[in-house]
Amino acid sequence: MTAAAPRPAGAELRRVLIIEDNQGLALGLRNNLEFEGYATFVANSAAAGLAIARAESLDLIVLDLMLPDTNGYRVLRALREAGDETPVLVLTALGEEADKVRGFRLGADDYVTKPFGLMELLARVEALLRRAEIGKRAAPAAALEPPPSAPPVTFGDVAVYAGTHTVTRGGEIVALRPKEYELLAALLRRRGDVATRLELLREVWGYGEDVMSRTVDTHVAELRRKLEADPANPRYLLTVRKTGYRLRRD
Repeated sequence: MTAAAPRPAGAELRRVLIIEDNQGLALGLRNNLEFEGYATFVANSAAAGLAIARAESLDLIVLDLMLPDTNGYRVLRALREAGDETPVLVLTALGEEADKVRGFRLGADDYVTKPFGLMELLARVEALLRRAEIGKRAAPAAALEPPPSAPPVTFGDVAVYAGTHTVTRGGEIVALRPKEYELLAALLRRRGDVATRLELLREVWGYGEDVMSRTVDTHVAELRRKLEADPANPRYLLTVRKTGYRLRRD
């Protein structure tokens, strides 16, 4: 197992909450995360998990959907409605795409289906934490993005305002999750060129070559639902078979 990158002397450990009712699995996850250098909390029910989330300053939540007192979707909704934007990695035996889409719509940041590989899970945890830390540092906008005062980039009736990360369709603001906006921006930066799924996983989620995921496909489906007139027959967010996606602006 590859150890997590060492943190600067005096730096606080990143804090991860595991909400999982399978005590054996929860213990295994806690032990491996602690070995990688994380401080962990474990809750075996939704109520206990929400109590910890409200009481502690967390960096990441690993959330099982099948809990004894309620389902993880309700936990996720409660967190987001309370304004808690802590990254959430959903961990579940549910593998249907509709379940994943529901999780993303409620504010999940990523999704791992049981059974899963430990190295894949650890890679996703590290990637989510890295992306969150980059966001906190408020890095300057990418050089290819226009300054805040520049006019929006448009396609069809969609306008993207890079300076404020605002997207409108037909003049109405479209509510995009952070990763949805980052994915859209990554496609726009290519000016019509194709982006492979691996490129998008690296650029938007920070994943390496060892992680395979349907995350890109699910997020593209959500963008189509929000931005295309006919999501089943998209005009702008196009699939390039066996490769990835591109965004057509004409």
